[in-house]
Amino acid sequence: MSRTERGDCPSFPDLIRRKRDGGRLSAADIRAFVQAVKCGSIQDGQIGAMLMAIWHKGMEPDETLALTEEMMRSGDILTWPQEWSGLVVDKHSTGGVGDKVSLPLAPALAACGCKVPMISGRGLAHTGGTLDKLESIRGFTVDQPVERLQQILEDVGCCIVGQTESLVPADRALYAMRDATATVDSMPLITGSILSKKGAEGLSALVLDVKFGRAALYKNIDSARDLAHSLVTVGNSIGMRTGAVLSRMDTPIGCSVGNSLEVCEALECLKGRGPSDLQELVKTLGGYLLWMSGRASSLESGQEKLAEVLQNGAALQKFQAMLQAQGVSMETAQSLCSVQSDYSLHFRQAEHQTELKVQNDGMVLDINGLTLAEVLHSMGAGRTKAGQPINHSVGAEILVRLGQNVQTGDPWLRIHYDSPALNATQCYDLQAALTVGERESYHANPRVAEFILPR
Repeated sequence: MSRTERGDCPSFPDLIRRKRDGGRLSAADIRAFVQAVKCGSIQDGQIGAMLMAIWHKGMEPDETLALTEEMMRSGDILTWPQEWSGLVVDKHSTGGVGDKVSLPLAPALAACGCKVPMISGRGLAHTGGTLDKLESIRGFTVDQPVERLQQILEDVGCCIVGQTESLVPADRALYAMRDATATVDSMPLITGSILSKKGAEGLSALVLDVKFGRAALYKNIDSARDLAHSLVTVGNSIGMRTGAVLSRMDTPIGCSVGNSLEVCEALECLKGRGPSDLQELVKTLGGYLLWMSGRASSLESGQEKLAEVLQNGAALQKFQAMLQAQGVSMETAQSLCSVQSDYSLHFRQAEHQTELKVQNDGMVLDINGLTLAEVLHSMGAGRTKAGQPINHSVGAEILVRLGQNVQTGDPWLRIHYDSPALNATQCYDLQAALTVGERESYHANPRVAEFILPR
């Protein structure tokens, strides 16, 4: 029996040493560690050492479950009216390039009768953040008190907000330290971070979009599958019906990358238009949630319901109502959601646009999403540390699609940027992101590769 299990004051060096040497931590040990992190009674060096020990030696499933539960309980847990039982759902993505799925998904689910308290994050490094995208809309307010959040859900059915100070404070402290200690990619720590926040939302069902590929955290499907199984197992263990999809993240989602450009593309999806791969992800993830929450009899039926509300305008109406409920003027919200909206009237436009040309004849075989995102990041579209300002107008429009035949001189990319001009290195990197070759070398793959079912 450990000192913490006997009720003694824990020795953090002992706990660190035990995990470093491959031993197991008890639930009481983990509780003591998380509480110390929350209260600030443990040294930063000891937190970093514990995170590195976990990164190096991993955790058993029961340890990961205990970590998730203790982090979730470190702050408030949202509760909802009894009549919403079974209806409160959400989605989480592990991050990618051009990932604007949350913007059409939340209102589409609300149009299907769900309640969606989507607590989202900001972009860091090459991945874009949902909150950053929405803040490119004049007036949109992501910080909402819990009482207002519940009222928006009552009136509209969905909201997209930032994490409140009272939700999972231990995760905020640990996440900052994970970034500083290069332990962000630890599977138990990822599982604890994601699911403690989602568990604190009081969800009935959760779907996870676990991405793999060169622009994802996990580069191959095997490691992504391992993470998905960890998330699904722990999510169901803490009382959320949890499932996952594995989706490819080599090329950008859709045709636009960059905050305001992605909002415009999300609006096109809500108007029944937009890129087919974006629609595929929205319908797949939404259909999965409708099935898990009992709103559809099967995944296929759920996808059909999602497709219907995207086509008939019901999801668009919910998005307009959410905009107004979160601070956007009625005139702006109505104009953005009109069928033939002129988006340039509502978003700051970049000072310059430059088109890059195809350099040889052939078929488009690949568009490297990571390279594109990294160049845009260097031009101000993203941030390297929390709190940095970003330029919402910086972005790129992809003017070709995979499998398309192109000729030398065809425009393939339009870059939106402010001063200074694109330099030679950025132009070279962007051109290298496009691969054109022989038709025989092209292999089309759907975005969604696998489903991980609830357990």
